[in-house]
Amino acid sequence: MGRYILQRAIYMVITLWVIITITFFLMNLLPGSPLSNEDRLPPELKEQILREYGLDQPLPLRYVQYLGSLLQGDLGISYHYDGRSVSDLISQGFPASAQIGLQALVFGVLLGVILGSIAALRRGTWVDNAATTLAVLGYSIPSFVFAALLSYYVGVKWGILPPGLWGTWQHSVLPSLALSVLVIAQISRYIRTEMLEVLGQDYMKTAKAKGLSRGVTIVRHALRNSLIPAITILGPLAVNLLTGTLVVERIFGVPGMGWIFVESININDYTLIMGVTIFYSFLIILSMFIVDVLYGVVDPRIRITEAKE
Repeated sequence: MGRYILQRAIYMVITLWVIITITFFLMNLLPGSPLSNEDRLPPELKEQILREYGLDQPLPLRYVQYLGSLLQGDLGISYHYDGRSVSDLISQGFPASAQIGLQALVFGVLLGVILGSIAALRRGTWVDNAATTLAVLGYSIPSFVFAALLSYYVGVKWGILPPGLWGTWQHSVLPSLALSVLVIAQISRYIRTEMLEVLGQDYMKTAKAKGLSRGVTIVRHALRNSLIPAITILGPLAVNLLTGTLVVERIFGVPGMGWIFVESININDYTLIMGVTIFYSFLIILSMFIVDVLYGVVDPRIRITEAKE
């Protein structure tokens, strides 16, 4: 297991370096500069500012210097937000996005597993049809539509929870519910499909023949083997939720990561673009690493195969 984890960690570092390199050079192909929108500044002052930030230096030298700063944990200084560090801006927006994202993920996974399992065990009944319909609706209707409906009915019309803004944990409930709809739909569909296949396998019949109870058979064999495909989508889902969804955050007034990323592109803030991109990439790669490790935990055959290779 240790060798399996080490291999995945090395792949993670290499992938992150490739992403940083490609993003750095592509970013410098963007038209204009961080001062393009500052029409009131005279050309001499713009050149002086670019020199102070090192933007007048050759691109390869700036790349080497940037990698050196990253190795020291320095994401750089924003060119637009009054000299604030990129790490500071990310730390300002990420907690709100992470809170609603984590709540949406936990709620969505739990309810998705329950609905998918019940649908598979009650195949062909009204319960199965209802769960399938909910999954289709979750796929078909964007999360921002659910966000608007929840904000209006639950927040404004019924007054059960705050319809927007940010403060206490109550303000995070409706955004989390809006984001969890897609998670519920995807997880329930995967669990239902895989469990139907697992329930027909020979080892399920063997388990029943050994006298194991129905509950033990379903949890220990059917559900565990059905979780493997569902784990595959957890990584991208988690990153998407934890880093925030721009439209949903806008509807509820959540001060999350969405506005930071969009604004950094609009103003050509190179260091902020790079910082947010690296942050997103790191979370995605980390989630894939965790998924690989979970594969080895859920199904030991996977790490055995890796060891042989």
